[in-house]
Amino acid sequence: MRQFLKYTLASLTGSILFCLLLGFLLTLGAVGLVGVLVANLSKGSDAPTIEKDTVLVYDLSTVIPDSIGAIDPSAIVFGGQPAGELTLRQAVLALKAAATDDRVAALYLKGGAGMGTGLASQAEIYPAIQAFKAAGKPVLAYDISWDEREYALASLADTVYLNPFGEVEMNGLYAETMYQADALKKLGVGVQVTRVGKYKSAVEPLIRNTMSPEEQEQTQRLLGDVWQNLLATAAAPRKLSPQQMQTVANTQGFLFGQEAKTQKFVDAIAYEDEVIAALRGLTGEDKSDDNEDDLDFRQISLAGYAKAVDDPLTSRRSDRQVALVYAEGPIVDGGDDSEFGQAGVIAGNALAHQLRQLRQDDKVKAVVLRVNSPGGSATASEVILRELQLVQKAGKPVVVSMGDVAASGGYWISSQADAIVAEPTTITGSIGVFGIFLNLQGLGNKVGVSWDGVKTAELADIYSNTRPKTKAELAILQRTVDTIYDGFLDRVAEGRGLPRPKVADLAQGRVWSGKAALDLGLVDELGGVDAAIATAAKLADLGDDWRLQEYPKPDEWQQFLRFFLGGQTVRAAAHDPLTSQVLQFVDDTHMIRAFDDPRGIYSLMPYRLVLK
Repeated sequence: MRQFLKYTLASLTGSILFCLLLGFLLTLGAVGLVGVLVANLSKGSDAPTIEKDTVLVYDLSTVIPDSIGAIDPSAIVFGGQPAGELTLRQAVLALKAAATDDRVAALYLKGGAGMGTGLASQAEIYPAIQAFKAAGKPVLAYDISWDEREYALASLADTVYLNPFGEVEMNGLYAETMYQADALKKLGVGVQVTRVGKYKSAVEPLIRNTMSPEEQEQTQRLLGDVWQNLLATAAAPRKLSPQQMQTVANTQGFLFGQEAKTQKFVDAIAYEDEVIAALRGLTGEDKSDDNEDDLDFRQISLAGYAKAVDDPLTSRRSDRQVALVYAEGPIVDGGDDSEFGQAGVIAGNALAHQLRQLRQDDKVKAVVLRVNSPGGSATASEVILRELQLVQKAGKPVVVSMGDVAASGGYWISSQADAIVAEPTTITGSIGVFGIFLNLQGLGNKVGVSWDGVKTAELADIYSNTRPKTKAELAILQRTVDTIYDGFLDRVAEGRGLPRPKVADLAQGRVWSGKAALDLGLVDELGGVDAAIATAAKLADLGDDWRLQEYPKPDEWQQFLRFFLGGQTVRAAAHDPLTSQVLQFVDDTHMIRAFDDPRGIYSLMPYRLVLK
């Protein structure tokens, strides 16, 4: 009884606090929201104070998305993780600004729980660190264990430190996919597919237990491109050759402690307190002062420093606008204008609505679409592409900037842009279409559940998930997939100016790296989002008379939540192998929300590709 009363009281107390907080938020929203927002939007109000000889700290585990995601109000009450406050453009701008800021004495690359950015995003940060180093300011890097992705940035440092009991991981990349055919069969869940493209492997985890030869071929090619890029990136600053690193990957895999220094992968073996002592020397802090914390130094985080940096493109004074529109996540059907950018998915109707507004806005002269999507609904992809075509017909050039992944439906919506810009490690292509149809008849038989009904035509229940499709039904659905695939090829051929037979040859669902896509004519140039913005301004013939505006804009409620919660960064979490496998399964199941196409037809890249 005591435990019952205790938990009942705790639950009641929590409910009361929730109601009080909710009442406070509603009251504040109704009475003082405007005042709060005005105060929040005043420039410099939350800008940090930066002392002279401060070290800029970039924690490599900081999650750096393309755009700021929406904050879930439940984070206030239930302690959930609000969205991070540091975007890719902000990170790059901050690093570039710090290079010429007399108050910033050095840059510290702090390793930890792994990289918080994707490979393409990392490629945009790399030259910004190079610029900092070129300004003559020291760059230091420390970690207990460097993996390949972290090391690609850390290699730029003047001094790369390694813990005496740490190691440099240099054992290559590994990609794996979880296959579930036997598990679904045991559960009694039937799976039938229709697809076009022998490399369109997105359905294979549900119908196979191993990789198909085609999937092995394309994944090996993609990994090879990414791996060679990583080797070249990491080797150059260290005056090592990619061949030396490849030898280590083939024969050793890990370089421990002094061994890493002997082979020139790191410069010094040290504990963290020794690294901090070196940083304190750069800041001129008195190391003999016993009142000082010898594990601290004068510093500011990259996210904190970014708050003090103005974006020269958004702060320009001009009536002419280049719109930067973020499209991140799986592409799903439906949505409305209020759902754009709200749920980690690209809702077709919502993004189309935003593009329609930009087309009708006379101030907008060009559109840059930042695509970071594995694809999804074919119907929604076509809805978005149609609006982009109308933007172009209105005389406004459209440029696509590809992030870490812009494949399948992500490539569909990119295909007819006036220019496509990608990073060498961008995952793109996957031009193919599939349909996937699950049925629960076997599961129902196992648990004693059955279905029955009536219909007015033979095909009325063609989309029923309570029985398998007949051969005749599958033939009809295959024709639908074939038609959509043909349309996909037509759009790519027209948009890329390529002969259709060539498009058909390089399509088939194959995934390409950005570097390979450039050689094939699927993208126009290699570069980041700023390069795409510059291209858009040039195509619109704007000169220097324009400013950048990012979309989606947060509504008043989101602005209030950001002010209320305050800015904070989100870091990549390190997990044990078992937890990682469980979380991978959770991520896989979350992808099911992309399976909402009204006809069950999708253009989605390989279901789940994990690089290790």
